[in-house]
Amino acid sequence: MLLTEDIFSIHNDDEFSAHALSVFNHQVTHCEIYRQYVHHLKVDVAEVKCLEEIPFLPISFFKTHSILSNKLPVEITFSSSGTTGMIQSSHHVTNVKVYEQSYLQAFVQFYGNIRNYCFLALLPSYQQRSGSSLIYMVNDLIEKSNHPESGYFLYNHDDLYQTLFALKKKNQPTVLIGVTYALLDFIENYDIDFPDLIVMETGGMKGKRKEMVREELHAQLTQGFGVPAIHSEYGMTELLSQAYSLGDGVFNCPKWMKVLIRDTNDPLSLVQNGKTGGINVIDLANINSCSFLATQDLGRVNSDGSFEVLGRFDNADIRGCNLLVQ
Repeated sequence: MLLTEDIFSIHNDDEFSAHALSVFNHQVTHCEIYRQYVHHLKVDVAEVKCLEEIPFLPISFFKTHSILSNKLPVEITFSSSGTTGMIQSSHHVTNVKVYEQSYLQAFVQFYGNIRNYCFLALLPSYQQRSGSSLIYMVNDLIEKSNHPESGYFLYNHDDLYQTLFALKKKNQPTVLIGVTYALLDFIENYDIDFPDLIVMETGGMKGKRKEMVREELHAQLTQGFGVPAIHSEYGMTELLSQAYSLGDGVFNCPKWMKVLIRDTNDPLSLVQNGKTGGINVIDLANINSCSFLATQDLGRVNSDGSFEVLGRFDNADIRGCNLLVQ
């Protein structure tokens, strides 16, 4: 029997591989869409013995099918952002506690105790729609921080400036998580020299500004906020885990998540570290949907297992995950 507690207690690559193969066998049995996909590829499930042999489901299936690996009632459905008329992805979650454990444990892994921080959110595009998994996470982080100044700032930039100034004065560890265009809008009118501030951009211009290369974007943000680096999170509706970059656009996964790179000309083959290709994600927190997803993002994996996002496939819909054209 698969237990989520086991997934979140992974310590090394061998344990990850063992759990991933166990999840694969569970999902290929219980997820109808994934089983059909694997069957269509003529993969002999009994012969899948390592991560590199596991088939990855195209992430676009979340737009057209209900991806579930159990028959439990759906507790919450997360949906992707998109322009009018665009088909949105829907991630039906039968146990939202798994998502909560994923983002809470990942934050502790990369940043430490949540209660040490004040969380400020500048996410107008996400706040103004329903079904955002990012808003669900930020709501919980704000609540669990139990800090009186934690909260959202829609378009009230003056209030945000005054709050940041006060927190800086008190030497309060602070995380400002914001959609890219809103962070740029803020620094056009306000300068704050707050070197200890963690500025975490979630990506996305939402049609509000022209897309920028990451180096140019982060240069503007580091100068505007007076910080040494810009942090980022790599997440999306179809995943229940996020990878984090503490600067320079280099992302690291929590221990139950891994990125592999597929050949752009042969999507069923993987490429070596350092080579550019399509990003495949193994997210074991997706135990109740599908943990093996072929995204529409381009990237490369470094020798230490970290990865970089280099753009998107040309025919991919532009959505609200953290993707910048390099």
